[in-house]
Amino acid sequence: MSTVRETFVARDVPSLDMTELIDIPISAVEVGPEAEALVVEVLRSGRLVHGPMVERFEAACAAMAGTRHAVAVSSGTAALEIALEAAGLEPGSAVLTSPFTFVATLNAILEAGHVATFADVGDDFTLDPDAARAAVDGRTRVLLPVHLYGLAADMGRLDALARDHDLAVIEDAAQAHGARVDGQPVGSYGEGCFSFYATKNVSTGEGGAITTNDDSLANRLRLLRNQGMRARYEYETPGHNFRMTEIQAALGLPGLANLETSNATRRANAHFLSEHLADVPGVVVPPEPGGGRHVWHQYTVRVNVDARRTRDEVAAGLAARGIGSGVYYPRTVFDYDCYREHPRVEIGSFPNAERMAREVLSIPVHPSLTDEHRQRIVEAMRELLAS
Repeated sequence: MSTVRETFVARDVPSLDMTELIDIPISAVEVGPEAEALVVEVLRSGRLVHGPMVERFEAACAAMAGTRHAVAVSSGTAALEIALEAAGLEPGSAVLTSPFTFVATLNAILEAGHVATFADVGDDFTLDPDAARAAVDGRTRVLLPVHLYGLAADMGRLDALARDHDLAVIEDAAQAHGARVDGQPVGSYGEGCFSFYATKNVSTGEGGAITTNDDSLANRLRLLRNQGMRARYEYETPGHNFRMTEIQAALGLPGLANLETSNATRRANAHFLSEHLADVPGVVVPPEPGGGRHVWHQYTVRVNVDARRTRDEVAAGLAARGIGSGVYYPRTVFDYDCYREHPRVEIGSFPNAERMAREVLSIPVHPSLTDEHRQRIVEAMRELLAS
């Protein structure tokens, strides 16, 4: 008896009153027959954790980043945390990062026992190298740039800054699978920390990985993710339970195999949107600097003060037309009660990051968009802002 298998699409929509009307979601998670077959293979194997499927996934991640090693872990946050731990810093060392990022970046710094310091972002949403250079001081031990929305930070200049001040480089590449700077993959400048959360360009549901060319560091990362244990009940260091499951790896392998194709589709969708939205008053389409390869995890416009509607009004108007959107992120990362008085969070004024938080709006760019979807998105944006 034959079985018909169809691609399953899970939809992630914003929390608006009209979500039931949305038929073009901000992201669409596709689980196809290749992943299904690999998951069944795992279930039949009887080995669910830390086995050959994870090893295959690690090899594919290392190939993506152009590194000798990839160490798979349970989440992108876990990747950041043990990358910081493996760096061997003194407790309370200063880690310089972006104020415009998902909270996992900040939480990992704090969980690792360090001090979070910040420098402003540029118009491309990533860490401004000039601002970062001005922010480095004698306490700084790590430079932690964030590759946001699928666009790599200016790693040429940031890597030079790190070398000038003998700083470790840990890349938050959670949203940048396959992104490059002048031909060099992200995750290969220092230690690259990737997330494989459900809506990422490659998904394992939950999961993460650290990429590195440092053999001894890779060895330490493998210890830290597995309770500090190399062989069963032989403990070499205090560690964590940050292992990736075999099922997670099985879900992610087809995504890694198809990454170039899916990223190319995202790129084509992004170029279509920019071509048709660049002349809309009050809308700033996302930049794509020369020398880099954007992988368009999100397509994020800025709805600025010249727009005829506010950012939130545009989001509501899109939802009323069946189109999902998202605000990533509505505040700077530390602008919450739990961080404002935290002794290891050094808050400052970062005008560009604060402006981005007021203006950014992400609209669908994922590979599941049809030509009709793209046209509807453009027409809705123009109706809301150019009419």
